[in-house]
Amino acid sequence: MKQIQFFKYQGTGNDFVLIDNRDNSFDGNNTELIAAICHRRFGVGADGLMLLEPSEKNAFTMRYYNSDGRESTMCGNGGRCIAAFAVHRGVVPANEYFTFDAVDGIHDALVEEEIVSLKMVNVTGYEEKEEGLFLDTGSPHFVRFVQKPQSINVFKEGKFWRNHHAFSPGGTNVNFVGIPKNGIVEMRTFERGVEDETWSCGTGAVASALATYIRSGKGTCYDMKVPGGKLTVSFDVIASGGFENVWLKGPAKFVFEGIWTA
Repeated sequence: MKQIQFFKYQGTGNDFVLIDNRDNSFDGNNTELIAAICHRRFGVGADGLMLLEPSEKNAFTMRYYNSDGRESTMCGNGGRCIAAFAVHRGVVPANEYFTFDAVDGIHDALVEEEIVSLKMVNVTGYEEKEEGLFLDTGSPHFVRFVQKPQSINVFKEGKFWRNHHAFSPGGTNVNFVGIPKNGIVEMRTFERGVEDETWSCGTGAVASALATYIRSGKGTCYDMKVPGGKLTVSFDVIASGGFENVWLKGPAKFVFEGIWTA
């Protein structure tokens, strides 16, 4: 029997299993094992799993898997949690900027106690689709503006749009976003790969903040209110209509560690 040391972290309720795989002992192609670990009834329980692996040029490489066991696109809260994990494992120092690799490119990060700031990829454009906005912030997101996000049946509505033909063949994550009030934007997210509502979504918070700016033409820093807490998104608008210096900031906390016997 093989014993796998794992660590669980959460960022505003978006929870993850993390494994230090710098020795490449964990098989990242074992979809069934990853899905079993993430299962909320028979496993550890998580929205996703991440492997911290070596990088030739930067501090480490982040590999992200959805809870269905499949390697996926970028996860913003996952990026913040793996940054905190890297500090706790002594891979990088706290209170200093460092750089790591991910599926969508290179990211800068800063860990200050339990608050982690993560620089996201530049966003070059967006599409008007199905009375909403479609953006790629490292992962695809469809943003729909609603009067009261708390009143939306996120599972039903999110599942409909996640599988809508307009976003085929890969589908999309779906964000239901309220009208900003005093710089605070309420949002809820249906995540593909999880196939349900999650308590938070980092790339979704970024997409929702940028969409809010596109719709209103106001503000370059928003506090995003999610079911699991608060995230802050800031950015610069460039002349071409895109966005750069996009930062996602919020808490990332260690929950527990354990041994999985496979």
